[in-house]
Amino acid sequence: MTKTVMEKVKTNDEQHLYSSIFDSTSVVQFKEKILHHLLSSQGRDPLRAGKRDVCMALSYALRDVLVKKWIETQKTFYTKNKKRVYYLSLEFLVGRSLGNSLINMGLLDEVSEALHQLGYDLEDIREIEEDAGLGNGGLGRLAACFMDSIATLKIPAYGYGIRYEYGLFYQKLINGYQVESPDNWLRYGTPWEFERASYVFPVHFNGKVNSYLDKNGNYRAEWVDTDDVMAMACDILVPGFNNDHVINMRLWTARASRELDLSVFNAGDYIRAVQSKVKSETISKVLYPSDDIREGQELRLRQQYFFVAATFQDIMRRYNKANDTFDRFSDQIAVQLNDTHPAIAIPELMRILLDLEGLSWEKSWDICIKTFAYTNHTLMKEALETWSVNLLGRVLPRHLQIIYEINQRFLDQLIVQYPGDTRRQREMSIIDEGETRRVRMAHLAIIGSHSVNGVAELHTHLLKTKIFKDFDELYPGKFNSKTNGITPRRWLLKCNQGLAALISDKIGTDWVTDLDELKQLEQYAVQPAFQKNWQQVKIDKKKRLAKLIREVSGVEVNTDSMFDVQVKRIHEYKRQLLNVLHIIALYHRIISEPDKEITPRTVIFAGKAAPSYAKAKLIIKLITSVGEVVNNDPRVGDKLNVVFIPNYNVSLAEKIIPAADLSEQISTAGTEASGTGNMKFSLNGALTVGTLDGANIEILEEVGAENIFIFGLTAAEAEYERLHKSRTPVSIYEKNPVVKRIVDSIGQGMFSYGDKGLFQSIVDDLLNENDPYLLLLDLESYLDCQETIGREFRNTSLWTEKSILNVARMGKFSSDRTIKEYARDIWGIEDV
Repeated sequence: MTKTVMEKVKTNDEQHLYSSIFDSTSVVQFKEKILHHLLSSQGRDPLRAGKRDVCMALSYALRDVLVKKWIETQKTFYTKNKKRVYYLSLEFLVGRSLGNSLINMGLLDEVSEALHQLGYDLEDIREIEEDAGLGNGGLGRLAACFMDSIATLKIPAYGYGIRYEYGLFYQKLINGYQVESPDNWLRYGTPWEFERASYVFPVHFNGKVNSYLDKNGNYRAEWVDTDDVMAMACDILVPGFNNDHVINMRLWTARASRELDLSVFNAGDYIRAVQSKVKSETISKVLYPSDDIREGQELRLRQQYFFVAATFQDIMRRYNKANDTFDRFSDQIAVQLNDTHPAIAIPELMRILLDLEGLSWEKSWDICIKTFAYTNHTLMKEALETWSVNLLGRVLPRHLQIIYEINQRFLDQLIVQYPGDTRRQREMSIIDEGETRRVRMAHLAIIGSHSVNGVAELHTHLLKTKIFKDFDELYPGKFNSKTNGITPRRWLLKCNQGLAALISDKIGTDWVTDLDELKQLEQYAVQPAFQKNWQQVKIDKKKRLAKLIREVSGVEVNTDSMFDVQVKRIHEYKRQLLNVLHIIALYHRIISEPDKEITPRTVIFAGKAAPSYAKAKLIIKLITSVGEVVNNDPRVGDKLNVVFIPNYNVSLAEKIIPAADLSEQISTAGTEASGTGNMKFSLNGALTVGTLDGANIEILEEVGAENIFIFGLTAAEAEYERLHKSRTPVSIYEKNPVVKRIVDSIGQGMFSYGDKGLFQSIVDDLLNENDPYLLLLDLESYLDCQETIGREFRNTSLWTEKSILNVARMGKFSSDRTIKEYARDIWGIEDV
């Protein structure tokens, strides 16, 4: 019988690493733990328990072990008194915790056998768990990978965010349209968290600021008459990989304060008095409320300050245990801002140090800069977060005062350094003095941090030379690059156990914590027996995904076809539309040239569009409409299928990614900061078709130009075309009959039952000379590239060799490497 990965791990020379944590744990004992929690935690008769009961009981049993190790880890933090990292992120897209915990705790085989003896299958039980709806996309998934690496590397750190009751949304497809419904991921509760009722902090909003001079003649401010919300801590434990180290994400949930508005209450309106308190709890109800209305914008700002204010009260509580002054604050504390969402932390720390602790401005600002570091995640200026001065001043009046003071001192510095340069003052100011005055949160984060990092080499280069060129000139050395990474524990060891076992058979298991070890696979890339086993793993994963596709969409797909996959947030810059144009070209060729050889494809989409993003939702409708025509045309047969799998989440990604042959990473060059989906696909043996954008460039450098398919304009060429328009979409449309036929078939209603108006706005965008995403300018190159891909896929041995080499050369893209660089270069933690 073939051994599992974990069995292989336990037979190597480092067996003690995998057994020392649970040396007394046995299958029998775990059965007893599960039965115990069925009774004590679930209140169920074990003989009548269902799969959900067993899933919960098993999770509680694992949590029992985790919390003991977490307590020991915390004791170590205090004993060694080392610098601690606080990773602030509005999202943590953790997915399911059960399987990941089993892998990292080294208990996969024991628990699987215990469940088997109880009459259950581990895979069935794992499918019961809800995905934790705590994130939107790449930003939150990156944060979750970072938590795994931080725990595995034994870095003293915490993740801080919000415990959303409702996730982004649950996506359904009705008549091909996206329809949103609430993602109540907590409706059955979650066994993975500890509610910490002893850690409840008040968070203030609104009110007014009173100013006065203290006894030394110093200006002081007092924030009074506020509306208060209580923040209660909820801890989710994160185990490192087989190392006894367990950290926690501390997520805040809103609770109403005890006090009622007595004026309302005494007037006899008890209901309104209670309602105002209940309303305060909406802060942590939903992930990212729609911000296209004023109420949504305000709630989003309140969310950001809510978790920042609670976090800093927790940081101060912990720091003050061992310190009487703030002289060592930045030596003991590093705060990483994951994008601008937590940037309000800068004026919040200043408020604490100035107003509550009585420090001088100069001392407080020095502490701030040394404490904060900021990660930027976007190249799109319209995506850089801003808040109206009026809104911020009403919700957080003291913070606006502090921001004004920060900005004035900054502008004074600019005047000295660049006398008479009003352009710099205007464009670098924290306050945008436009028609509606707005606070530029990215500028605040840059000015208030000692480090600003991009998340890929190209991204950082564009930040320094385009987006924040003036800031880079003012602060030489502050900007740096930290290319994103992914955790190999979840994105290979867990989600692709067949491939992980095959790899471990050849090179051992050290790659799990040192991904550079995969380099050893290169020697087997052309070995026929190894290639055959590699191909079989892929086929098995494709069959599993084909079964899921049949269940959710009713479409029967050809598992011998190329699985051509694009799964990510639906957005115009990610160019799912470009992929659709290629599908239409293939469809036309199959119909008009039925005897011409063509590589069969199954094109798979998944992803959510923001509820208020009408164009992205129309692109989903186009995808499903094209799929309906293609999948039901008997002339096509099994040569082409188009599938949109609804409700994309982490667990679905773990099923789709291992089955992919081709990974579509086709954003317009210069728009994607990094991307991590590209890394996950390559680590699982898919070949990439992509532009020279984000981390695609570094993947190209690592895997070699012959093992990746690159097309389209570079970032510099894209910028040139936007400015000079050497070619226009209309000229391409008129000169290229293939392109013309594609666009016309959309406009003439081929995929909308003759309704020419349904997708007319898409046609208009394609032909618009100001199309910012340059779809038709890249289409010809994309079609040619896809032609090459189709030919190469038919050469099974060559394709498999390229697949093996992609995996072998993915060492750079481990989040362990990324976190080591953060620790060394930004956080000042050397002994990782």
